[in-house]
Amino acid sequence: MSRIGKVPVAVPNGVTAAIDGQTVSAKGPKGELSVVLNDEVSVAMTDDGIKVSPRDESKKARAMWGLSRTLVSNIVVGVSDGFTRRLEISGVGYRAQLQGNTLQLALGFSHDVHYPVPEGISIEVPRPTEVVVSGIEKQRVGQVAAEIRRFRPPEPYKGKGVRYADEFILRKEGKKK
Repeated sequence: MSRIGKVPVAVPNGVTAAIDGQTVSAKGPKGELSVVLNDEVSVAMTDDGIKVSPRDESKKARAMWGLSRTLVSNIVVGVSDGFTRRLEISGVGYRAQLQGNTLQLALGFSHDVHYPVPEGISIEVPRPTEVVVSGIEKQRVGQVAAEIRRFRPPEPYKGKGVRYADEFILRKEGKKK
């Protein structure tokens, strides 16, 4: 039994959800999203919210049950609150700044790295060592944050590079004489 799948997705005030076959769509203050669910699960509106259940007891249906419920939950949370991912930049001379629709990163290379901000994603730079990626689609926010982190991942000796704000870098001891 899926413990995640059993819980119905609550639809908060200000968000309208609609089900059309296997397509679940949600519209809220931040925008509109929809997701097409696998045929192994059935979806229905109840008084509690959106209920996802497997069509049969096959292994594939049980595997898709929790996934489908989480996908529906992500679109409901996305259109109501949105998602953010914080990145921290550490290193001497490492910094970020936003120039129009391009994120400019100085990461110790001989050149600056220019990253064009994708459509539907907003990037803020509150401090030169902090980048905040936000949007309504959880997958796209995570993908953009991962692409920015990939330019200079944190190294284990001094911890220099771009890392997630909640990430812990396992430090290594340097050479000994």
